[in-house]
Order: sequence, then structure tokens, then C-alpha cells
Amino acid sequence: MRRDQERDQCRSARVDPGADRFPSGLYDAVLLDRDGTLIEDVPYNGDPEKVRPVPGAREALDRLRAAGLRLAVVTNQSGLARGCFTADELRLVNARVEELLGPFDHWAICPHAEADGCACRKPAPGLVHEAARALGTTPTRCVLIGDIGADTAAAAAAGAATIMVPTPATRAAEVAAAPTVAADLPDAVSTVLARMRLTAAPQRAGRNRRGTILVVRSDAAGDVLVTGPGIRAVAAGAQRVVLLCGPRGRAAAELLPGVDEIIEAPLPWIDAPAPPVDPGDMRALTDRLAAVRADEAVVFTSFHQSALPLALLLRLAGVPRISAISDDYPGSLLDVRHRVPAGVPEPERALSLAAAAGFALPGHDEPALRIRSDRLPPPAAEAGAPGYVVLHPGSSVETRACPEELATRVVRVLAAAGHRVVVTGGPDERELTARVAAAGGVDLGGRTGLAELAAVVAGAGALVVGNTGPAHLAAALGVPVVSLFAPTVPFGQWGPYRVPTVRLGDAAAPCRDTRATVCPVPGHPCLSAVEPGRVLEALRLLGVPAPVAGGVVG
Repeated sequence: MRRDQERDQCRSARVDPGADRFPSGLYDAVLLDRDGTLIEDVPYNGDPEKVRPVPGAREALDRLRAAGLRLAVVTNQSGLARGCFTADELRLVNARVEELLGPFDHWAICPHAEADGCACRKPAPGLVHEAARALGTTPTRCVLIGDIGADTAAAAAAGAATIMVPTPATRAAEVAAAPTVAADLPDAVSTVLARMRLTAAPQRAGRNRRGTILVVRSDAAGDVLVTGPGIRAVAAGAQRVVLLCGPRGRAAAELLPGVDEIIEAPLPWIDAPAPPVDPGDMRALTDRLAAVRADEAVVFTSFHQSALPLALLLRLAGVPRISAISDDYPGSLLDVRHRVPAGVPEPERALSLAAAAGFALPGHDEPALRIRSDRLPPPAAEAGAPGYVVLHPGSSVETRACPEELATRVVRVLAAAGHRVVVTGGPDERELTARVAAAGGVDLGGRTGLAELAAVVAGAGALVVGNTGPAHLAAALGVPVVSLFAPTVPFGQWGPYRVPTVRLGDAAAPCRDTRATVCPVPGHPCLSAVEPGRVLEALRLLGVPAPVAGGVVG
């Protein structure tokens, strides 16, 4: 209830459209589906008199315009191919939409029927790419608002953000799979503007570099990677950045831009399973933190973690200014107590804390994941020429791994279709990767540290992976992801960020939002029911061609 109230307060603060203009932000443009999103859905409508805007549409769109966002409509209109209306009638309908809702900067229209197999009909990403080009931006700087799964899938496949506004015609499975769901169009617009406001550059950012800043992100490699944009924002306003991380995140920390020094120390209140708190270790850590002589600290955490135990040690270490996200009352432990509505993607959550602390990314730096390519070794020779598909079946968390039987069948199907498949895994997954690769792939299991894995992924046409660190590595490298995402945690927070993605799996499975680390349902049904052919279809949607034609076997 408290989080809902905070979200409502965040949105209610935007009554004046002029207050929503930002010096910089996450998005340049908002793309909108037409039927069911902007106007009531009248099947195959060629009559302008039947155009009825959804409630609040004009006011919501005017808020976006006032915020400096460009607007485009992206719409499937197969009625043209079916002969239900003419091109002139379609133009008249669209002119009536603009008469009622105001002008749009571009209309991207697919006139084809489903059987035509075009590249523009949603869920293909063609309309999103067209609209972004016409608006002078890229899909990653766009957010698409639509009412069905084809809308959200098209946005994701292009690398754009997406918000679903369900109607009675929207299937429950589509709602469950959507990364963000809004009650109606005005609510979706408020969500867009709220996220832009959360991460907007503070007015004093970039004026003077602020000495030594200690940034903190404990936990695993993937957690460190998704914090990268926030850390880069701090680095843009600091003379020196020292990163405190845990042993599991050290390899990722070494790849992050903007980090000058790394302190590795486990935090028992973060690690799982949690070891006992050793007073001697805590005294030693406090002394080590004091030796940094930080001018301030920014403590990044995941949405379910507390920054307060470490804030206490930082106070004891003499750090004069501490910023962190905290729902709990922090007393005098925090100088900047930041709060974030539920559902915000983890990279944006980190960026919002940096902004609250007074730091922002410079204008030339996109709010995406990044790693230092100069620290990557040459890829393993066995991987072959670039363009292969990497399959990473394992995970340190059982529930987020791809079931072995499915992984094996995926390798077999992809290989039969002409794809070269490289199977990767950690040192403790050698037996797993050997069995999976035996179906027709190259086994690199246990032969790649994180930097070596990054070099392999960098040469891939796509990565097939569960919800685990390599998915974020691919996002940092701009490599498309086929995400076998178990719904134990929200996809909108933890899915691959700002990279072309196709999500597969049962998003409404009983394990949804349980944060379970051991599968609570026998047989891992949320992923085991995925047909390998769906992975092949996902690769086609992402534009990853097989170098050799071939048949598909099951």
C-alpha cells in the first residue's frame, strides 16, 4: 500500500505540463499504437465518424508534447490488404485522429496481412525502427505504448522500452509477460514522465568535480553490471571513484567504465547464504573505508536490500555525506534518503539515486549498460567467425537456469537450421555444457572467466540465456538476447536493458514474483514447456540469420 501511495504522489506532482520538461532524459520519443490505445478499437474502420479517442487521450498526449517528446503512431492496418478500406479512407481516419488528438510527428503504418510475412507488421520490429529513424533517434531512446502483446514484443525486439495498457481484448498471458502495465493511457504517460523525472540531470551536475566518491554495489556480477550507468554518472562528477563490491562481483567491477579503484569485501547482510557477522571483519572493513578518505558515498542496492547496515559503517569511517535508497527510516545514517516507485528497471533505479545525490551522465553518454572493451581478451578460437549463437544454460540460481533437456533440444534445432552454436558455462558447469553441446554445439564450458565470456558474447549474433549475469553482459555489448526468463523476479526490473530482446517462458507460472532460488514447482514448467522452435523464431525476429539453410528437427 505504501509503495502505491508513493507512486501516486510521484505522478500527482505533474499537474502542470510545463513542469515536465527535462534538461535530459531517458527518451526522445513516445510511439503509440492506434486502435485500442489512442482510439477505441473499431475493427477494420474506414469511417472517420467512428473515431472515438480513449478517455484522457488528448490531455495525456499534450503532456508528452509539453515535455519535449516527439510522438509517432505505429499501427498494423491489415484492412488495406484485406480490402476492408482504401488508402484514402485510411488517410481520412488518421486525419480525424489528429484533428481530435493533435498532430503526430510521424505515422508508421504496416498495410500487410499476417500471411504476407513482412518485416513491419508487429510483433516484428520494423515499424519501431522506421519511426525512430523518422524522428531522428534510435529505438533505445523510444518507449512504445500499446494494448496487446504484439506491441510490447515489437518494442522489445527493437530494443525500445514498452508499456502495456490492457483492454478487455488483451489476453491474460500478454499482460503477465509485459514488463510494465498501466491502468490507462494517462497512467502510462505519467509512468513515462515519472521515470524521466527520476533520472533527470540535477541542475548542479557537472559544474565542479567533487573529490573522491565511494560507490558501493555488492552482490553478483549481473548486479554490478546493471549499476554501471549510475556509477558512470557519479564518475562524470567526481575526481576519483572507488568501488566497494563483493567477491562475486569483482570480475564485473573490473570491466566497468569510470572506476579508478576496487575494494573487494563480502557484506554478510547482502550475501546469500548469509555468513555470520564477524566483529573483527567489520572493524577491518571500517578501517579500510576510512583509509579511502571519501568525500561522500553513494550506496547502490537492489530493490529488496537495505543500505543501512553499511551506512552505519560508513558513518563510523567518517564519510561526511552518504546517499542511498531507503524505505526504512534512516535516522542520521543518510544525508540523501532516496525513494523509488516499484517496478523501475534496476539500471534506472541506480541512475535515479545518482541523480538524487547530484550526479548525472554527460550528454554524450547513453543511459545503457556498458563495459570496457579494451579489457577484453581475444575470443576463443573455437568459437569461430562472428555471427554464431551463444547458449548459456546455467546459472548460480537454480530457478533462473535453462533446463538441461530444453537447452539440449535448442542446440539440436539451431544447429539443424544452420546456426553455429557455442555453449558456455562456469567451471562448475563443465559436465552440463558438455552434455548440451553434444547435440551439435561447441563446448566452452569452464574455459571462460567473465572477461573471456564477454569476448565470446561480443562476437555473437545473439545470446540465448536465462535470467542471469550473461544476459546483462550481452546488453552491455549490444548483443540481442533470447531471454528464457523465469518469472521469480519481475521482468520489467531485471530483463535485459535497452537491447533487442525476445522473452520466452510462462510469465504467469506459479513461481511468479516468489524470488525463489529453488524451483517451487517440480519440472521447472515456466521454462521446460518452451518449444525449441520458438527460439528459432525469436532469432528470426531479432534479425539473426543462419549462415546455412537447413531443416528443423525436434
